Amino acid sequence: MLGPAACLTLAGAWEARLGLDVREHLQATRDALERLPASAPELMDGALADARRHAAEARRLTAGPDWSLLTRSPLVGDGATAVRGLADTAAELTDVLATVHRSGERLVRPGGFSMRDASRLLGELAAAGPGLDSAATRIAEARQRLTATPADTGLAELDTARATVLRETDRLHGYLHAAAGAAALLPPMLGHDGPRHYFLAFQTNAEARGTGGLVGAFGILHAGHGKIGIDRLSSNTGLAESPVPVADHGRAYRARYGREALSMLSISNLSPHFPYAAATWAGLWERQTGQRLDGAIATDPVGLSRLLELIGPVKLPDGTVVTARNVVDLTEREAYARFDDPRRRKRFLIRIAGAVSEAMFQARPDALRAVSVLTRMVEERRIQIWSRHDAEERRLADTPLGGVLPRDAGPFAGLVVNNSAGNKLDYYLNRSLEYRLGRCSPSGWRASRVRVRLGNDVPRRGLPEYVTARLDAPEQRHTEGSTLLWVSLYAGVGARAEEVRVDGERIEPIREVERSHPVYSTVLEFAPGQARTVDFLLMEPASAAAPEVPVQPLVRPQTTRILQDRRGCLSPSPQE
Repeated sequence: MLGPAACLTLAGAWEARLGLDVREHLQATRDALERLPASAPELMDGALADARRHAAEARRLTAGPDWSLLTRSPLVGDGATAVRGLADTAAELTDVLATVHRSGERLVRPGGFSMRDASRLLGELAAAGPGLDSAATRIAEARQRLTATPADTGLAELDTARATVLRETDRLHGYLHAAAGAAALLPPMLGHDGPRHYFLAFQTNAEARGTGGLVGAFGILHAGHGKIGIDRLSSNTGLAESPVPVADHGRAYRARYGREALSMLSISNLSPHFPYAAATWAGLWERQTGQRLDGAIATDPVGLSRLLELIGPVKLPDGTVVTARNVVDLTEREAYARFDDPRRRKRFLIRIAGAVSEAMFQARPDALRAVSVLTRMVEERRIQIWSRHDAEERRLADTPLGGVLPRDAGPFAGLVVNNSAGNKLDYYLNRSLEYRLGRCSPSGWRASRVRVRLGNDVPRRGLPEYVTARLDAPEQRHTEGSTLLWVSLYAGVGARAEEVRVDGERIEPIREVERSHPVYSTVLEFAPGQARTVDFLLMEPASAAAPEVPVQPLVRPQTTRILQDRRGCLSPSPQE
């Protein structure tokens, strides 16, 4: 990772020897760190010890008065300063890794872990929290010190090594920050300090909604006294419409989605901002039962497939074997073909959700494998969580888990589609988005283009009427397999659309605002097999911030391409 660091032209035999020693120790540090991913658990201690020893010696050698003289030399000063920064970062990084590894050994025991160990695991995770916070802070401070060293030393190999270390420390800081957040959130949220109750939504993204899909089933998750369980699994018909709104998300929300979105489960999650939907679900449950919930959690069939990667296949009473490979197709396509009666189909889906949940609480997955799978779920927004407790919600909102539509300024292009036909054809929806960010001009603006392409890849025949039926205008005749989508582009804060075209023809979009983002929408009809293109010409405030392109969690992945012209965009750290 660190690379040869002493490519310096050093004056004098002692300085040359010193430089070679530093180089050898940094090279040995890198070699030891590169062994870690492939090391058996029992060999990791040795590899980490080697890395720490060599990094500490490199730091010692570059901290002395001889090296300080080199940093002030007009010929090699920048290079010597960068090498000292690398040695300092290497020593800090390896020390932090060793500390975190020791904490991990206490949490992760041979044979995997089980939800039955929840009380012990949550207690140890809570105890590890302060150490993880400290580790994240140390890495951030080390990175800041390295950032202050020269980026252009005239030695390509050294400059490349410095850039690589900055990337790696960024990555490690992200992991440590997430782990510290988990250590702070999971124990209280899973009942370590007292019982908790959550609305658990299973979204069916064959019918698209802003947070993913229509809520097809739900349950109540209970956690406390070292136990976690789910009960009251029900289809969406088990949560009645409220005669009055059960939440208040502000005037802009009501103007865009209507009051009904605050009282009906079926349209409660049209917005991509997950806390809006979650608070509405909790409100609907409280109005119906009188029980006040601590929050809400949502997943979908793709999320269930990730969990099945961990726990293995489950078998239903009718003999159906549900696996990571077939659960998405089984719940979002085959179930509609298998059951003509919607009530039987919903009972089948509830049995799948129940079987996966029960198996999850009994399984003993490998801890490292669990971290990898759950990280992927979070990154893909296959699990989203909202907490009624303010401190927890603030932490969640800083992570993909929170499903928050951020208010931060900067380049932004978020595509959101909502099914307006009442059918289940979004299982076959293809999506792509290309975001071309133009050059920042002296006037403080940039012209950018977003091209969205959507395709209705539905089979020509063989689908049940329940899947293809158009509920938006049932009295009209529609081509079988056609659909209607409400298509919205969320632009960056302060941006404005100069022009919008659909299939090359200029249109006037619906212009609204949600959480400070301008939103440009249109409703599009799709024939079977038809693909349509929407082009947006945006004027955006000039910014050197990295562009954000959140992806709505539907069945098929979105193809995303970002092209950026950074000329004229001032960065707070130009050397980076």
